[in-house]
Formats: sequence, structure tokens, C-alpha cells
Amino acid sequence: MKLELHKIHVSQLRFGPSTGLEGSCLTINAEELRALLLEDSHLADVELDIAHPGDSVRIMPVKDAIEPRCKLEGPGEVFPGFIGPVETVGEGKTLVLEGMCVLTTGRLVAAQEGIVDMSGPGADYTPFSRTCNLAVVLHPREDVKLHEAEHACRIAGLKAAHYLAAHCKDHAADTVESYEAPSLREGLGAHGALPRVAYIYMLQSQGLLHDTWVYGVDAKRILPTLISPTEIMDGAIISGNCVSACDKNNTYVHLNNPIIRALYDRHGKDLNFVGVVITNENVTLADKQRSSSYAVKLASMLGVDAVVISEEGFGNPDADLVLNCVKAEKAGIRTVLVTDEFAGANGASQSLADSCVEGDACVTGGNANATILLPPMQKVIGDIGQADVIAGGFFGSLKPDGSLEVELQAIMAATNELGFNRLGAYTI
Repeated sequence: MKLELHKIHVSQLRFGPSTGLEGSCLTINAEELRALLLEDSHLADVELDIAHPGDSVRIMPVKDAIEPRCKLEGPGEVFPGFIGPVETVGEGKTLVLEGMCVLTTGRLVAAQEGIVDMSGPGADYTPFSRTCNLAVVLHPREDVKLHEAEHACRIAGLKAAHYLAAHCKDHAADTVESYEAPSLREGLGAHGALPRVAYIYMLQSQGLLHDTWVYGVDAKRILPTLISPTEIMDGAIISGNCVSACDKNNTYVHLNNPIIRALYDRHGKDLNFVGVVITNENVTLADKQRSSSYAVKLASMLGVDAVVISEEGFGNPDADLVLNCVKAEKAGIRTVLVTDEFAGANGASQSLADSCVEGDACVTGGNANATILLPPMQKVIGDIGQADVIAGGFFGSLKPDGSLEVELQAIMAATNELGFNRLGAYTI
């Protein structure tokens, strides 16, 4: 499977009479887009707003982040099962509006969504302070049920992202990136002297509002399976996760998974990247045992020497991470774990809810319990009234002057467990 990403760089957004590109400025017909989204009868109203890097703007509570994409050539359509038919994607040509993002926000389904500050100290912790953002403020009807509101908001973000990309199909790409996922016959026989490495991609699936979707199917309903990395780049995996913003993998993060990109960069040089195994994070011990055994079985069938295992979430999913690690190591497969920490504000508490001696190669995205004071902004998009109850907030988080004291847990992608964040450490 070969996929070309035709990337157009967007450096500015503005509202205007028609949707399209002029140079690197994307003009958006707000009324046309609002009308499209309000075709969903579950929504009472939709507001659109724009935020650029450096603006004195706070967006909250952000539910999802989506990079605008659409198919140019090849089977299916991006976000299969939601925008396009349930056809296999990951081949052909896909248009990407790089440098911008659709952020869905407003008083949605719960308080557990995140903060994006476009300037100030909070901006240093979220990668979405560096994108030009179209904020889609959604207002579900008061009589709709919680899961119906979540579904409507999720679909609205995907529709908005696809709408923007589809109106730029005639614009020439600034860059073209090519990714190829060889067949197992080709991949397993190639680069014989290099270690074979696979990626075990853990997907949040703990229940309602803790969901991830694969080709329109809730991940808690699947057994671990193989998937092409190019399918992931075409939107085969969609976030429906409303838990802590710091380490949930929103849809933008799935599309741009940095672990997959790093494995591609090193493929054929110092490792042989042979594929991706997706697995879930269910809540019962039997489900955890089943999925971890099945995921490791698939890795063993690929004949890999090592796996990278990434987690989504914390607490209960720590057990899945440890089971995947222990079973892989016992199968003779070396492991590298990617997670984050909830170690208390001072960093002195146990970082994970579970651990194992086999997990001796671990990458951390940072401590989500560390606190930060976010200064007031000139403008708030969304609803700052949820500051006291947002995940990572606490009674008294919202100060009289409009500033916020919160844990990093409240900031979008602050401690992302795929490494899609801005925290790092260097050895001197």
C-alpha cells in the first residue's frame, strides 16, 4: 500500500464569501459551513471562530483536534465509516492542510476536555498553540442524550475538517510525502541483517466517552489486529475519547502519529519496520488478558525482535501496558514502552498504577500532575465556566482575574503518550 500526502501549508485563516485558498491564506465561508453542520438535528447551534499563534486567546474545553484532509485519488475517503464509505483506505493521494487544525469545543458532553492557550506559558505545553485554529463551538440540543451529543460533536468536527480540505483540491501541493507499507511477504524478507520491529498501538476503549473508533467500529469490540500505517494516516482511527486532555490521542494525533513517523524514518537504516498491531484497553481482567495475549501472538507471528508499545490514558490502562510488556518479553521480544506519569504535584508518588521488572526501557511524556498558573486572556472561545471541574482543575482553579491554576492534565496534549507534545529532556 502506497500513500502520497499532498501537503498545502496554511499560515492564516479568515472568514469570507467563499471557501478556498489564496496563497497560504485559507478563506472560510462561515455560513456555508454552519449550514452543513446544522444538518444534524442533534445540534441547536454552531459558532465558528479563528485563533492564530500568539493571539491572547484561550480555547476551552476542547474535545477533539482534527487536521483537514480529503482524498484526491485512490479508494475510499478519509475518516471511513464517518465521512466516506467503510472502504479500506491508505492508498493513492490524500490532500492535507498542514499548519491548521479544527478544534471542536463548547459545553459538550462532560468537563473532561482540555485547554489550548495560543500565547503565554500554557502555549509552551500544547502543540496546538502553533497551528492556525478554526474553533467550532458546538451547542447540542438540551433534550439529546449524552452519547448522542458526543456522536454529533464528533461527526461535526470530521465534517468541518473534510469540508475545508475538499474546497482546496485544485490548489497545488507545497510538498508531497510518500509512504509505502509493503506486503508481509516483501516486508519480512527485506533488510535481513536489521532487527525486525513492530508497533503495538494501544487504543482507549474503557467504555462510553472513553472510546476510539476503527473504520467506524468501537475499538472495545475488536480483537487486536494488523493495520497498515498508511490507513492510520488516512483517518481509519478516530478519537471518541473525552478523558484527560493531556494524554488522550485526539484525531489529529492519530493522523500524525510520531512513533509511526519515527519508525518510517529509521526503516531500512537501523531497523526493519514490519507493521502495526492495534489493541484495546478494556476494563475487565479477562478482556485485558485476551487482548494482550492476542497482540503479542500477532507480533510473534511477524517474527519481530522488538516492539514499541504506546499507552493511551492512565490508571486502569497501565495494567494493559504492563501485560503487553510482560508477555512480549517472555516471548523473547524486547520492548520499549511509551507512557506518561501521574506522580503527584511534587513528582514523588508512584508514576503508574502498575509496573513490572520487564519494563526497563520506558519513555515518559511527563508528569501530568504538575501544576501551572495560566494568566487571563483577552478572549475566551468556548466556556471558561467549566474551569473548576475540568479534568486537571479543582475548586478554586478559576481566579477572579480570569487566570486559571490547573494541572498539566488539563492542557491538550501536554503529556501525550505518543510523544506528540512539547516536553523534552536533554542529557548534558
